[in-house]
Amino acid sequence: MKQITASVVGFSGSRSLSSAWTPLVRRVVEQVIVSGASVLVGCAAGADALVRASCPGARVFSAQSLFPALPPRQALAARSVALVRALVPSGQLVAFTSGPCPAYIFPARKWESGMPPSGTWSTLALAAGLGLPAFLFWCTPGPPALPDWPCWSWSPVAAGPFAGSWRLGLSRPAAGQEELF
Repeated sequence: MKQITASVVGFSGSRSLSSAWTPLVRRVVEQVIVSGASVLVGCAAGADALVRASCPGARVFSAQSLFPALPPRQALAARSVALVRALVPSGQLVAFTSGPCPAYIFPARKWESGMPPSGTWSTLALAAGLGLPAFLFWCTPGPPALPDWPCWSWSPVAAGPFAGSWRLGLSRPAAGQEELF
């Protein structure tokens, strides 16, 4: 369990992730639970629902409960930001995606929705931008279409609880970003 270095692990993922991915999600969530880490997850369908089914005791971040006055899209984004901020300073994020990263999403310390918007990729980019370990499972047939983000690299994870994922890491700080990490 050496990759689970946190006491809390957050999960994010595609709302269109089908139940065909249940075995993968269940395996990852169960290994997080066995490590003793707490599980945080959102309120959406798809990946979030699969995580909640695998961990009924998860702390669920509900957009409607947390941000009832916001329009739905803004509430979902605010919910995801709250989940990531609950992982700071020492949590980890695991994401399950069913498609490539939209344009205009890059690791940053603030939320970027991209074009078209993608909650999964935006959540992953925010976690990385805040210095959290981030892992991505590519849940689409074929080779992964990982974004080429300047100063960031993707490393395949071959063993441990996140085997089969890609770890996002800072390859070198951009000018002026050294203080972030």
